[in-house]
Amino acid sequence: MKTQDRTRSARHIAVTAGAVAAAIGSALVIFASCSDLSGSGGGRPDVLDPALVAQGKTIFRHDTYADETFWTDTLRMTEPIGTAVSPKTALAVGLKVDMDTLPASLVADLQAGRVNLDDPATTVALLKLGAVVGVVGQVDANNKLTRVGITCALCHSTVDDAFAPGIGHRLDGWPNRTLNVGAIIALSPALTDAQKAVYNSWGPGMYDPRFNFDGKSMPAVIPPAFGLRHVAKELYTGDDTVSYWNLYVGVTQMHGHGTFVDPRIGVSVHNGPENLTTAKLAALRAYQFSIEKPTATAFDAAAAARGKVVFEGVGTCSTCHVGAQLTDVNAGKLHAASEVGQDPAYAQRSVTKLYRTTPLRGLHHPPQLAGPYFHDGSAKTLSDVVDHYVTLRGLNLTAQQKADLVEYLKSL
Repeated sequence: MKTQDRTRSARHIAVTAGAVAAAIGSALVIFASCSDLSGSGGGRPDVLDPALVAQGKTIFRHDTYADETFWTDTLRMTEPIGTAVSPKTALAVGLKVDMDTLPASLVADLQAGRVNLDDPATTVALLKLGAVVGVVGQVDANNKLTRVGITCALCHSTVDDAFAPGIGHRLDGWPNRTLNVGAIIALSPALTDAQKAVYNSWGPGMYDPRFNFDGKSMPAVIPPAFGLRHVAKELYTGDDTVSYWNLYVGVTQMHGHGTFVDPRIGVSVHNGPENLTTAKLAALRAYQFSIEKPTATAFDAAAAARGKVVFEGVGTCSTCHVGAQLTDVNAGKLHAASEVGQDPAYAQRSVTKLYRTTPLRGLHHPPQLAGPYFHDGSAKTLSDVVDHYVTLRGLNLTAQQKADLVEYLKSL
């Protein structure tokens, strides 16, 4: 990492695993491009290459792009994790355990209550097994954690709680809305008390991917990495494509080794000496494109059918939520903050200075997906979303119409 980048990191030290789409690579230096990085000239293939998808799955789940140099050498995260973070603490801050990596003997011991979940050594043992979703640890022969890094899956995967809350089968692409990224970062002994206070203020499911550049704390809701295939632009502000954001997150937030340059937002980061990110962008994107939205189950079908009529009629939702993806961003449209009733401050930090109409998919699948909504999480429920637009647009909807509209949103 160059001196300029180390100074920036020491000043704000903000990190994460991926904001949407998670992490990395297919161009040596990327100047913000409006076309996605693909071998087919930027188009979105009708058929995905299974081999490329499989490669991308491994990258998404397990590749740190050598970001251990940041998490271990700069943030010194091995110290608190190895000595103070028990499994109970890890689960409390939203970290997840992949039950499919656990040996049958350990599963039996867990079921019988023979595993000490208050002992940080148990956390190290789970890292040694590769069981902590999105966290890669290197453990020596004395069972000491020596290196630690993160992957895309940290923020953009969760589990189905099949074994216990926080322990289950992976759900790749689902945002981890209980993950308290700020609280995890705040464990670093390299941070000042003032820095820790900022990170601890973010709360579960929130992360600010620009804080390490402008020092303004405006955390956003961790977005899903499913249902991306047919959406033209990513981010709440529609800045650019999936691969653009993967590279941004991988290099500037995860601190993987590589290069990201975008003069539109004044960002130029070179983590090195080698470039371990750009060659992996195409495969990563293929895997992300393969992840479909979850099938909705927790809704009233009859009410949802009535709500669809409201959505397309008096609710005026379909003026912006158009097409198969229910977003007008595919038609090249973005919106001023005043149009959508949002704070302009967050958008002003972006390329576009505007907001994207969010594609409506996987909005309600409790307990993993049950809000909050809007970029800043200001709408805690779908009812809050409906009430926001009823007020903003001066709509005259009955209580029944609003309730039906909520059920329709749950069905998407």
